Amino acid sequence: MDYRNSNVTPPPYYGQGAVVSQTNSVMKRVYVRMFIGLLISAFCALGVASSPAAISFIFGSKIVFWGLFIAMLAMAWILPARMTRMSTGACLVMFCVFSAIMGVWLAPIFLVYRMGTIVYTFFITAGTFGAMSVYGYFTKSDLSKMGTYLIMALFGLIIASVVNIFWANSTMEWIISIVGVLIFTGLTAWDTQQVKRLAAANLDPALADKLATMGALNLYLDFINLFLFLLRIFGGSRD
Repeated sequence: MDYRNSNVTPPPYYGQGAVVSQTNSVMKRVYVRMFIGLLISAFCALGVASSPAAISFIFGSKIVFWGLFIAMLAMAWILPARMTRMSTGACLVMFCVFSAIMGVWLAPIFLVYRMGTIVYTFFITAGTFGAMSVYGYFTKSDLSKMGTYLIMALFGLIIASVVNIFWANSTMEWIISIVGVLIFTGLTAWDTQQVKRLAAANLDPALADKLATMGALNLYLDFINLFLFLLRIFGGSRD
């Protein structure tokens, strides 16, 4: 039971202690699974990038290329929509598979950008992400309204990105990258707060574990997108 929305008064120590313990337990699993997802993506990206045959097979075939892209979109939709119907193990496996496909999709960055730029951008991303996630966790402010605006801005960003694929304007790409960084910086704080609030509800263990996987997926996507937009800004291509 969520005592914040109830007329029932919890026991002075036991009730609040249980909520805090449950919240901390879920959040720890969120960050551990997100880290595992990032590791899976990194190893898959490096593995594909180091194999000319794999690069040719995946990115030289439109069927394989778009098949991977559609698979990622489908999994990103299926996991949240079917979470309550899936087992905890199935949710975790789907998240790991999604991370692997994302890693394959990201492999070309190792061919386009210098390794030093990638590492430098990764640490900047990690610092920014960490700071905003800590803010989202500890802030007493309600970030719900900010989250609504950020989601609306995200749709606008997607439309602008699609338009710029055909327009190919470098100034517009720069603006899109800066706006993208701002949006996903804010979404990191908002998603962290959302997961914390859900984790504070009195959930059964199975549902809490699924929530940890969903939270890991959301924060993973925030991190990846923040990293990619920052990478565009810092540039440093091999050429």
